[in-house]
Amino acid sequence: MIANIFHKENEFQVDFSKPIDISIPLHSHTNCVSAWYVKPMSLEPVRNGDWIGDVSKGGSVNFRNILFNPHGNGTHTECVGHISKEFITINHCLKRFMFLAELISIRPEQLANGDFVISKKQIELALTHDNAEALIIRTLDNTGDKLSHQYSNSNPIYITEEAMAFLNKTKVEHLLFDMPSVDKEIDGGILAAHHMFWQYPHNTQFQKTITELIYVANEITDGTYFLNLQIASFENDASPSKPVLYKIN
Repeated sequence: MIANIFHKENEFQVDFSKPIDISIPLHSHTNCVSAWYVKPMSLEPVRNGDWIGDVSKGGSVNFRNILFNPHGNGTHTECVGHISKEFITINHCLKRFMFLAELISIRPEQLANGDFVISKKQIELALTHDNAEALIIRTLDNTGDKLSHQYSNSNPIYITEEAMAFLNKTKVEHLLFDMPSVDKEIDGGILAAHHMFWQYPHNTQFQKTITELIYVANEITDGTYFLNLQIASFENDASPSKPVLYKIN
């Protein structure tokens, strides 16, 4: 399924039969990736008197309730509603789903306080595509442990406020990161990177999104891709999401 795509005066050829999924599936097992002290996603069959929504237990269909937290239970995409006083939803903010994206791999720097961060200098050196609308950051070392890691109380890698200020000078409007948050796990509620990226509340960028807890396998090379960023139509600040890359021929 080869398609020629004309985008901002450039022509690209993409094979849509070869998607590259960089999402982490949500599931109810204890080894599912998690953050922010949430429990694993739960699946419970609906019960109505003697009827049960579980075929394995005698029900006619599988009919389950699902309980999860989009921020803590897997790959998710969020909008400025994540930090705003106003109720703003991802379904309202994300109106386009195909973007020219650049994937970069960065080994984080260690600060004097022991934190590991992605800095402005690192992004500036790694980002080579002037027209990238989406930036995907893969942190190194990159291991399969990211598919099941329990991030709570681990002070994961985060992105500096200065790095976000640099991104605001580029065309990047969609940032994808393989950690639970672009901000430090415990920062007193400042969320400096989130606020800087969305420029909230003084110059709010409603169209921008942040996608967290992705996983980009090592065999996927750095470079330019088309990104299909799909969400469920939740009227909430965040939704589980399925970012899919397509290699440019």
